[in-house]
Amino acid sequence: MIYNMNLNVNFRNDNELIEDIFKVAKKNKFEIFLVGGYVRDKILGIEDKDIDFAVLGDAVKFSQICSKELRADNITSYGRFGTAMLGLKGYKIEFNSARKESYGRDSRKPNIEFSDLKDDLSRRDFTINTLAVNLNESEKIIDIFDGLKDIENGIIKTPLDPEKTFDDDPLRIMRAIRFSSRFNFRIEGDTYKAIVRMKNRLKPDDVVSQERITDEFFKILETEKPSIGLDLLFKTGVMEVIFPEISTLAGVDQRQDYHHKDVFYHTLQVVDNISTMTDNVWLRFAALMHDIAKPATKKFIDGTGWTFHGHEEKGARMMKKIFLKLKLPNDKLSYIEKPVRMHLRPIPLASDSVTDSAIRRLAADAGEELEDLLTLCRADITSKNQNKVSRILNNYLIVEKKILEVQQKDNLRNFQSPVKGEEIMEICGLKPSRTVGIIKKQIEEAILEGEIPNEYQPAKEFLLKIKDDILKTAPESDKNTGDS
Repeated sequence: MIYNMNLNVNFRNDNELIEDIFKVAKKNKFEIFLVGGYVRDKILGIEDKDIDFAVLGDAVKFSQICSKELRADNITSYGRFGTAMLGLKGYKIEFNSARKESYGRDSRKPNIEFSDLKDDLSRRDFTINTLAVNLNESEKIIDIFDGLKDIENGIIKTPLDPEKTFDDDPLRIMRAIRFSSRFNFRIEGDTYKAIVRMKNRLKPDDVVSQERITDEFFKILETEKPSIGLDLLFKTGVMEVIFPEISTLAGVDQRQDYHHKDVFYHTLQVVDNISTMTDNVWLRFAALMHDIAKPATKKFIDGTGWTFHGHEEKGARMMKKIFLKLKLPNDKLSYIEKPVRMHLRPIPLASDSVTDSAIRRLAADAGEELEDLLTLCRADITSKNQNKVSRILNNYLIVEKKILEVQQKDNLRNFQSPVKGEEIMEICGLKPSRTVGIIKKQIEEAILEGEIPNEYQPAKEFLLKIKDDILKTAPESDKNTGDS
């Protein structure tokens, strides 16, 4: 990530929407300033769809005027905080009355007192976010806290006392690490020490909700190189507070002459690898979770070394508890469980002796997530020996091609018996029962073993062939005798 500072940005000319809002402000005698992240990103050459304005006066009233004159998509206002948001031309615009804030220790909700621009900038989290642009005076950049210098030097620093900053709003700890990860900036010494001291303020039963913590965590996963932020979370001790299951991955196990690579740093490398392949944050999360159960399954065997048998299955079973704790959406649970459970299965298929049935089973079990599973497995190939990596990757790409060919040929996405349960019950005279499941399973096994194609007619003929033998041993309670 290389950013070149541009201090000659013409904010109004570069963005027609900013010019339109400025004209509304001038016409209605409001003094407004561009502030915060939009200014920072523009200087760094990053396009941003979120634009923040500080308004000297009533920001809610000004937002209503803008909404009417510019025909905004929608408007949401919070009068108590002097804040309003509206949608315009694909941008999210936020207006804030210039203010100063004070916090009680048991709440992130500030006490508001409307004030001037200096107070408004001083309440912000980091110096790189304290920049303002005076749209009235030749777009002069106002830089009270040396934010430009910190951008140039790649530093994350609070404008005021960092311990007080994090005590007021502990979520800023997560934001500091997120910005460090996003821009590859260094966290300044006193700010870093304050994060270490204040990390326990991030416990979800304190003043910050789990949802906000999880949101910041996932924003770190969305950065170009997530390992920067994940490593900072670990080294500052924040990870132990917010996600201890990941912290326990750290450490090199040693016994006699046997060693195993540090699972934490291996995992970070896998996450970085997969981040070069996909922007799908859930697949990145699956990469983070893929070895999560190794500490719980660790065992030393003489003559073999460290083993982690069953860590993939135990890891998948851990996901439900982790989802509940992090308050993640339930509709993503099975998506994460599947690659965690299956991430070791493709590797043995590199053997020359692998059968088509083994490939069919993998493709059928992975279903729609097969390509994501294979992406995770490629990312999981980590070694300092590049020749070894190249050799494994070349073999794996051949296997991957074969898997995808078999899946496509045999139509195995979301695989299940072509003959549905209702038809099995009708043909066999069965009630909904375990016997129906046994028959469906035998049809599916025949397809996966290559005995019959994955098509309706051959599957039905197979059903007619096997049904009598199965019905001989079926319990009478499973059979539909016509009694009511």
